[in-house]
Amino acid sequence: MSASKLPRRLAALLLTLLGAQSGTALAGDIAVRAGVLHTGTGESFSPGVVLIRDGKIAALGPAASVTVPVGIKLIESAVATPGLIDGRTVVGLSGAMNQPHDQDQLERSAAIQPELRAIDAYNPRERLVGWLRSHGITTIHTGHGPGEIISGQTMIAKTAGDTVEDAVIRPVHALSATLGEAAARHHGRASPGNRSKAVAMLREQLLKAQAYAAERAAAEEEGKPPPRDLGLEALAGVLDGELPLVVEVHRHNDIMTALRLAAEFDLRLVLAGASDAHMLVDEIQAAGVPVLLHPTMMRARGPEVQNFSFTTARKLLDAGVPVALQSGFEGYVPKTRVVLFEAAMTLRHGLDFQEALALVTLSPAAILGIDDRVGTLEIGKDGDIALFNGDPFEYTTRVTGTIVEGRQVALYEGEDL
Repeated sequence: MSASKLPRRLAALLLTLLGAQSGTALAGDIAVRAGVLHTGTGESFSPGVVLIRDGKIAALGPAASVTVPVGIKLIESAVATPGLIDGRTVVGLSGAMNQPHDQDQLERSAAIQPELRAIDAYNPRERLVGWLRSHGITTIHTGHGPGEIISGQTMIAKTAGDTVEDAVIRPVHALSATLGEAAARHHGRASPGNRSKAVAMLREQLLKAQAYAAERAAAEEEGKPPPRDLGLEALAGVLDGELPLVVEVHRHNDIMTALRLAAEFDLRLVLAGASDAHMLVDEIQAAGVPVLLHPTMMRARGPEVQNFSFTTARKLLDAGVPVALQSGFEGYVPKTRVVLFEAAMTLRHGLDFQEALALVTLSPAAILGIDDRVGTLEIGKDGDIALFNGDPFEYTTRVTGTIVEGRQVALYEGEDL
């Protein structure tokens, strides 16, 4: 039977095996020639070529100026962009089955659990990771999600790799926190019962972490370190600026509470969700706090998000506030949103193409502190590319392939290898 008659998935497998034998695709050496190549820096080439060697971008520019060496596989695409970045998600902890066995993103036994590590629950082979990968998303900031005062830690990973070690970029990136109604729900516990109690509990733990850090430093100087407290250690990392505190918060008064806490403890605060951010643009700008804005097509239900606005990204950008989009946490199947689609919505609400693309490439990379590796197509950066058969933000356009560090990880309009 000829290869053309084989099922597409088997044909893709054969292509992978051939790549392994030739030492090209699987070694991270590949080239892409696109009718339109968007670099994410604001510069585009029509047509353009990207050459990737050993997983890193070795050359790029107008097609006529970049020579693809003999033996390097060349992929043709109508449009290519940097690999997309999901600024905040729970994918890999939250699974597609929507059953208890694949829902590790939130643990309800206590309101404050900073010791919970995302890397200990992340499943790189989860179907939803592949789903995002098939839509051009190559990097995710994922981990414990909103719903408790502190639900645990987050991590940054690529959407390729069969083990956590293969996928991870940063095993611990931030602590995930929540303020507002979600943090004040009882969930079968006696506390917290309202907003002020939730904030008091958080402040109390931060003060304990301050004392713990001071006590441990003094004891270590004497050669007698005290017993470790994993939760207070993680909170101490927030207090010393090593870890950001990503706070899911929506209502304007809760956003102001988060800003006050950040000022009180000198925290590296990142606002997430922030439905009412358009009402506090000046305050957020003055605080120098970035925003991982809610999905633009979120379900605006309930008093927490009743002031949701499609124009928030435009207003924040105009004020110079760093903004990126997130898929957040989707409570129902398929359990995640796709930031590509969320960014497309901003084109009808004040953003141009380059600004919308930046919301899911350069901006999240900069906010997450990984823009030295991803977010744009530039020499020396990771060879992460999303391939499209047309304008990425058109409804009828499909992702035709995804490349992570010079390796094909999705082909044939989104079908996984």
